[in-house]
Amino acid sequence: MLPIAPFGIARLPRIVFGAGTVAGVPDEARAHGERALIVTGARSFRSSARWQTLLDGLSEQGIAWFDIAIEGEPTPEIVDHAIAEFSESGIDVVIGIGGGSALDAAKAIAGMLLHGYSVVEHLEGLGIERPYAGPAVPLIAVPTTAGTGSEATKNAVLSRHGADGFKKSFRDEELVARVAIVDPELLVSCPKEVLAANGMDAFTQLLESYVSIKANPMTEALAWSGLEAFHQGFFAAWEGSDLFESVAGRSRMAYASLISGVCLAQTGLGSVHGLASPLGAFFPIPHGVCCGTLVAEATDINITALLAREPDNPVLDKYARVGALLAPSSKGGRERRLHILVETLRAWTERLPLPLLDGYGMAGNDIARVVAASRGSSMKTNPIVLTDDEIGDILMRRLGRDREVS
Repeated sequence: MLPIAPFGIARLPRIVFGAGTVAGVPDEARAHGERALIVTGARSFRSSARWQTLLDGLSEQGIAWFDIAIEGEPTPEIVDHAIAEFSESGIDVVIGIGGGSALDAAKAIAGMLLHGYSVVEHLEGLGIERPYAGPAVPLIAVPTTAGTGSEATKNAVLSRHGADGFKKSFRDEELVARVAIVDPELLVSCPKEVLAANGMDAFTQLLESYVSIKANPMTEALAWSGLEAFHQGFFAAWEGSDLFESVAGRSRMAYASLISGVCLAQTGLGSVHGLASPLGAFFPIPHGVCCGTLVAEATDINITALLAREPDNPVLDKYARVGALLAPSSKGGRERRLHILVETLRAWTERLPLPLLDGYGMAGNDIARVVAASRGSSMKTNPIVLTDDEIGDILMRRLGRDREVS
């Protein structure tokens, strides 16, 4: 028996989970002061009755509030504009409510409110990469989707789209939310196609965390509990045909998403997220769609590479265990369970359905530059180092009709 290898766990928010917990946001905000900045997505939460309930609750607590809506993925310019508008407003607390984009924007804004320069200076792999010393304004993070787990992480992902686009992280433990309030009831208004893409993002984060080279016994246990919750809840939440099953499914999906964020913050991710960064920067592909459309083929490429070059790697047993979880009635040994895992993920890709890459303007002659830009932090924690050809093959399999490479 070998001793448990040393590991560390990075800072996490205080987590409040459960139906109806969003009602506690005003009390949490009041604990930090009297002036709040609310950062939301563009429409969904604001068009619900909960928006006015939140504003009434803040007023009852004597909290003055300002607000900003984030349309699409946040850019450095959006963050800089918010800082210019609100840095003199005496903000005591930032409340981020929405999907991953809104929460990432809220983290970046909270991080920069007390400072007088562009957030670009802190983005990894871009510009001067100025070290961040803080402080950040306290943040309350409230997810309304089940996918990114952004409420539990220390990084704010900012993007700029186009041929020279990028998707980079502003990352520091100062950005971790003081409290994450995860209320499954907020998923009720999540559109079906968003639930599908975000759910596959959560699954991908759980799977990649589970097999990451930085996984440890604690993250493995958490990731496994998230995978079980996803398996039990995703299609019940997505199909939504039975009220009781939908409620239970949303609860499990909210948990799976939260745990995916907890785990990725500790372990890093893998090849899917390595590719999602340049794909989301160069083309208008939503992050969850990137993950969902790639995860089956990326998993197959990883397994094939491991069997060829590292057949004794224990990650293969992990992949096989996930295969057995997803298809518990199947019989056979490790290789059979590995095959079942890949085929199950391929079936999900068709069932949801998740689009091909050419639908977003990608062509065969784009593969080389996407591969070249994929070697960021996520690719470094993939369970095996993939060749450029192997990474390109992942893209080629999901490219669609335009497979010609010039």
